[in-house]
Amino acid sequence: MRSLLFPAAFAILAGVASARAADFEQDVKPLLTRSCYACHNSALKNADLNLMGFETEAAVLADPKTWEKVVEKTRTRQMPPAPFPPLADDELHTITGWIEAAFARQDAQAAPDPGRVTARRLNRVEYDNTVRDLLGVSLRPALDFPQDDSGYGFDNNGDVLSLSPALMERYVTAAERVARAALFGATAPKPSLVKLEAVRARVEQSTSVPAEYDTTGLTMRNAVHAAFVAPVTGEYLVRAILGGERPAASEPVEVGFFVDDQPIGILALDPTGLGSFSVDRQDFSGKTRELRVRLAAGEHRLSGTIVRIFEGLPPSYGGPNPSKIPQPPPREFKPRPNATPEQIAKQREFFEKRQKEIAPANDARVTRLEVLGPYEAVTGPTAASRSKVYGRVPRSAHTTQAARQILTPLARRAYRRPVSAADVDPLVELVRRARARGDRFEDGLALALQAILVSPDFLFRTERGRPDPAGGPGRVLTDYELASRLSYFLWVSMPDDALLDVAAQGRLSQPAVLEAQVARMLKDEKATALVEAFAGQWLQFRGLEAVAPDRERFPDFDSGLRYAMRRETELLFLNLLREDRSLLDLVDARYTFVNERLAKHYGIAGVKGPEFRKVALEDGRRGGVMTHASVLTVSSYATRTSPVLRGKWILENMLNAPPPDPPAGVPRLDEEKVGAEASLRDQLEAHRSQPSCRACHEKMDPLGFSLENYDAIGSWRAADGKWPIDASGTLPDGRRFEGALGLSKVLSQDREAFARAVTSKLMTFALGRGLERYDRRAVEQVAERVEAKDYRFSALVLEIVKSLPFQKRRDERPVAKDERVVTR
Repeated sequence: MRSLLFPAAFAILAGVASARAADFEQDVKPLLTRSCYACHNSALKNADLNLMGFETEAAVLADPKTWEKVVEKTRTRQMPPAPFPPLADDELHTITGWIEAAFARQDAQAAPDPGRVTARRLNRVEYDNTVRDLLGVSLRPALDFPQDDSGYGFDNNGDVLSLSPALMERYVTAAERVARAALFGATAPKPSLVKLEAVRARVEQSTSVPAEYDTTGLTMRNAVHAAFVAPVTGEYLVRAILGGERPAASEPVEVGFFVDDQPIGILALDPTGLGSFSVDRQDFSGKTRELRVRLAAGEHRLSGTIVRIFEGLPPSYGGPNPSKIPQPPPREFKPRPNATPEQIAKQREFFEKRQKEIAPANDARVTRLEVLGPYEAVTGPTAASRSKVYGRVPRSAHTTQAARQILTPLARRAYRRPVSAADVDPLVELVRRARARGDRFEDGLALALQAILVSPDFLFRTERGRPDPAGGPGRVLTDYELASRLSYFLWVSMPDDALLDVAAQGRLSQPAVLEAQVARMLKDEKATALVEAFAGQWLQFRGLEAVAPDRERFPDFDSGLRYAMRRETELLFLNLLREDRSLLDLVDARYTFVNERLAKHYGIAGVKGPEFRKVALEDGRRGGVMTHASVLTVSSYATRTSPVLRGKWILENMLNAPPPDPPAGVPRLDEEKVGAEASLRDQLEAHRSQPSCRACHEKMDPLGFSLENYDAIGSWRAADGKWPIDASGTLPDGRRFEGALGLSKVLSQDREAFARAVTSKLMTFALGRGLERYDRRAVEQVAERVEAKDYRFSALVLEIVKSLPFQKRRDERPVAKDERVVTR
């Protein structure tokens, strides 16, 4: 149970600090006798549990799993069950506080334990990055692999990364594809049509022509954005399907195409017309415009827009100056099927309200994108692939010795360890046999590369370690094993040659050398992989792609806004990484990164165009990732906000004190009454008045209510329907706060708890396993040292790398008498 990992952070929320002086015999045992022994005794053993068998504190400490369950069941008020009288708050705090304090004392006295790490296979991101760095290919073959499972919040957890027969088949297929792409170039598929998914909302039309606006159209509602993975480098035809209307007397509409937010050509400013196309029609429904563009292999963001949408209007529209625009007929109200009369009345009221706020305009727009291709695909291996495969061996050398010279360094890099003749000889034999049957030398190399790519030494990261020369606990990782841990932590990929060379010299474990390598790696562009692989999962904005807010209630939400939301949080974390800023910026940064689309969503003036830029937050409404629209959206329901989900998000990610799962049978809120008969806050107040709900909700709800000024897609609001927003809250320890910035101030004051939370999250990712109670000491030490270094991100990374769990593993095998300390 993870709440036992950091009882100090949990105590801030639970108010149990005073219970820690309780005594088992005098205080705890009488409560167990009265409330637990009737069912959990030697005769009944309900749930196969006999609590009467734990006569002493030592007996309790010998069975942590049982007593962690006791904490969970009592804290969530599942025990004692009816008709037994419930525990009073002070009694509950006495039991749970004593248990947590007793195990904390035990942990402090226990011998250090570096923990056990399961042999980990490469997850999908690691696989793609590794074949890219090993062979210089950018195919991203892991897109065809089954989705990776997650454990403790991350998809690099060795305990859940299983290897199914289906995945093994995909490995074999990918190995052949990758090997041949490296040696002969990617095989170009036949040209085909790909219809891109581009979620868009109903187009909003202003009642006046703005004097200033984004003339590229990228951040406006007339554009669509979609991701496309080019299988090979080549020519592709990007097609925009249009919709809507345009006044007949206006100037021709121009359609703009963008790749990765960069214009193709100069668009409307290009006198040749490259990148923009004139359309002199009033009704554009189903019309298309297309542009041929060269794309490099890999993922791209494609956009289609209407350029300078408000320019060239006829004089009756007032040109670029504010004036009224004729509106099309209003939409017809259609009640939802099987709705009751009361529900229909509410739906009509909501519909008419939205009709007044947003006109159902029919401006010219791009509705979706299609891609045809590839054409004129690049053939042959790239220079990067040739260099990665052949190194300094001439491509004309086709001897057995040349094969050995090529495959030895490749195997060393792929297996991330020294290789012997026993590793390389079978690979060279594959080349020899291919040549003997008349195949080309390169075909033999392709077979050898395939063998490397399906080898367990490539697919799995295994660590054996060596005895600690200082006689400490556990086994010290070898320099090569340390290099792999370091590279998959910071780059989510294999070690580069510089790191492997230092490991080969046996110097990586030297503190000064290790620190220098960490500094070098953090400055490398590959360290940006932490944004997606770590921050995207920790802060959960990676899940934004699966979120679908209700389009009737939130018509502002579209693919462009979704992208801007995610990019804001990515850039904040990237700024933290690149500028080595304080971790506390995640809590209370008074700056953020926006483009015009997101700035309008936030009500920030003066931001024009699709480019993201750093802006100061001065209106007192936002600060830190808790107020980012990405976080606020993924922690909401499709139709409304959820203080419970948002409070749970804060507990899990900012304090590392996740609440337990709700007990079975807990009643849900009546969705029909939410916001109608009472405010959401009042309904949740009534909900948590129930004993089975109060224990968890008294921690989650105040945190979640602090974010109620933001709707389900992160827009600021002062009221929820007819109910004014009350964003105040009181923690169980009595501290009051007002709104998101008030909560940020509280968390900033408890910076030590936040530092422990971030440390535990990043250490979980770095180790590829969940943290256990015995890891608490290491986390506390890292957090204390980071505090002394002003909470700098680089300090956190370095202290984790220097920690006992990162540099060692538990010794789980007998040691041979003649075992020697080997570093390379």
